[in-house]
Amino acid sequence: QVQLVESGGGSVQAGGSLRLSCAASESIATYYMAWFRQAPGKERVAVANIDRKTKTRYADSVKGRFTISKDNAKNTLYLQMNSLKPEDTAMYYCAAGTIDIAMDEPTSVYGMDYWGKGTLVNISS
Repeated sequence: QVQLVESGGGSVQAGGSLRLSCAASESIATYYMAWFRQAPGKERVAVANIDRKTKTRYADSVKGRFTISKDNAKNTLYLQMNSLKPEDTAMYYCAAGTIDIAMDEPTSVYGMDYWGKGTLVNISS
């Protein structure tokens, strides 16, 4: 069972940047890896994913601002977040799975097998 631990969250002003990391307990090379977020009162949705061949996909709301990447040698997933907006405020979760998922769809949570506990991102205006 893969254990995932997120880090890098925090509070920044709008327009700022944060880099989230997700350390895995074993190799992530063969998994579909994704970042989800859940804002207060809203459902958890995927904002970015990366497949085994490092093909990436993004939700429209973060496209051009967020970059997902991974370092298989370090078993670590990253999310570089730039030009942050107050609406990016949420708990961010790292997840691993064996199937591809849709972005921005609440049902995509069922396509992931392993989850971290999340890291909080708060963007002030």
